Amino acid sequence: MQSEASTPAGTRHGFSTWITTLLFWPYLLVSSIVLFCGALLLFTATVAFDRRRALLHLYTCAWAYHYVRLLPLWRARFSGVEHIRAGRTYVLVANHQSLGDILVLFGLFKHYKWVSKRAIFKVPFIGWNMRLNDYVGLLRGDPKSIEQMMEECRVHLRRGSSVMMFPEGTRSTDGEIKGFKHGAFTLANELGLSVVPLVIDGTRDALPKHGLMLDHPWWLPIRVHVLPPIEPVAGETVPALSARVREVMVAELAAMRAAEATGAKPERG
Repeated sequence: MQSEASTPAGTRHGFSTWITTLLFWPYLLVSSIVLFCGALLLFTATVAFDRRRALLHLYTCAWAYHYVRLLPLWRARFSGVEHIRAGRTYVLVANHQSLGDILVLFGLFKHYKWVSKRAIFKVPFIGWNMRLNDYVGLLRGDPKSIEQMMEECRVHLRRGSSVMMFPEGTRSTDGEIKGFKHGAFTLANELGLSVVPLVIDGTRDALPKHGLMLDHPWWLPIRVHVLPPIEPVAGETVPALSARVREVMVAELAAMRAAEATGAKPERG
């Protein structure tokens, strides 16, 4: 018998789903207007001394993650967060199941710069705030944009800001981890920085890739596990580093699902 949790996304639309969706998106719009005003004030007050926009990023974490906390049926659980140590610079890589990943990963409350599709920077208020934060835009498939993105990431990393990337390049349609693009691993190899893998699961059922319906079962655990940093090895090629990180993430995703099936619940690190 197929369990509710394994039912394909898009087949559970019920009254609660429609009500949650109809309330969520207007609230996101109105709250973004108000919260962007706060971001603009904070930017103005701190731009002279906060070169990395660390305070503005923390404000943005609270802005984004409060949506996760407000959704009554989303339950985000974190573990391994201690692997992202204050004062260290990393290349952070996460698998990508849904737009919900972005909201959830802000819940780490760690300093980093997002690498995101350039189109999102044009979204009123949310995209404008991304520009204030000096997040990095990318036009997929455009070699010039990719090189510009890489150079902006180098600047941030050298200044002490970690970067957060989705190495799959797009959302997975089935929740499994797809092949990786090499940009994140090129940066780690070139600058001698540790790669910190983050494995996220559950967001695909919360917000499927196609459409804006907040689809969910009655209980939706969203799990994020931060794995220990992976150091580039002298002489290791970028494809080899990429494959090594992906192998660890695929194994962890399987372990997380097995633990969930047996009722084990990881706690926040």
